[in-house]
Amino acid sequence: MEKTILELVRAAARALEDREAAGDTPAPDYRGLRRQAERFTDGMIDVLFPRFAPLPVSREEGLEEAAELLEAMLARIPGAPRAEDLIPALLESLPEVRRQLESDLLAAYQGDPAAKSVDEVILCYPAYTAISTYRLAHVLYAQGVPLLPRMMTEYAHRLTGIDIHPGAAIGDSFFIDHGTGVVIGETTTIGRGVKLYQHVTLGAKSFRVGEDGSLVKGIKRHPDIGDRVVIYSGATILGGETQIGNDCVIGGSVWLTHSVPAGKMVLARTAVMDSTLTRDVMQHTFLDCSML
Repeated sequence: MEKTILELVRAAARALEDREAAGDTPAPDYRGLRRQAERFTDGMIDVLFPRFAPLPVSREEGLEEAAELLEAMLARIPGAPRAEDLIPALLESLPEVRRQLESDLLAAYQGDPAAKSVDEVILCYPAYTAISTYRLAHVLYAQGVPLLPRMMTEYAHRLTGIDIHPGAAIGDSFFIDHGTGVVIGETTTIGRGVKLYQHVTLGAKSFRVGEDGSLVKGIKRHPDIGDRVVIYSGATILGGETQIGNDCVIGGSVWLTHSVPAGKMVLARTAVMDSTLTRDVMQHTFLDCSML
């Protein structure tokens, strides 16, 4: 006689439980943790800019709720710092986070002629969600919090298509225009006043392998971007030793694994200019960027 659906369901559930029990150590119970991280992220952003919160919010009440939620999450994450050590550090960082975000918002307004106001940037631009989440997650990452910073930035990634690792170090006045498909790796550093367009990748060129064949972690893998750099859509810049100097312009669809001196332009079918960036830069001879 064939088994019923209910019998098959029960058998599958038992098999999964047996498989989980076969592990060497009990696995942590993370049920609901991702939703808690999302609530924490949304709540903290609402506290930073309460005028744009979906519901009226008191900063004091919002911070109290966020602190309680953070304490509950830390208690569930193995290796997390103590709440009594972390929460004061986070609270003390908030004025600086707000200042950085104000510089990011102003960069967006000043850098995009389509933006009619800073309010429009907050309400309509996916980069605001991604960057504000990153700024908060970076504080927790710097304090050695496992898992939670990644869950926060992956939440923003799902919402916006912009993937910023919380370990990246990003200066003031950062703007991502459009943003879909942007990837910024863990060990990337970005200076002040940098502007990225959609589908830019700041990634790793290769992965070092240890004697046992496993990937070596904790090393510099991603590029350094100087101040006031503009990187156009589809550009890919790879490698921990790759440095893009101040005031460079990286054109669309460029693939770079070599450093570029300050004040230069790189185009997809060209190489670094010999002149600084001026209105007449197109008069200068181009070289194939593969020669870099």
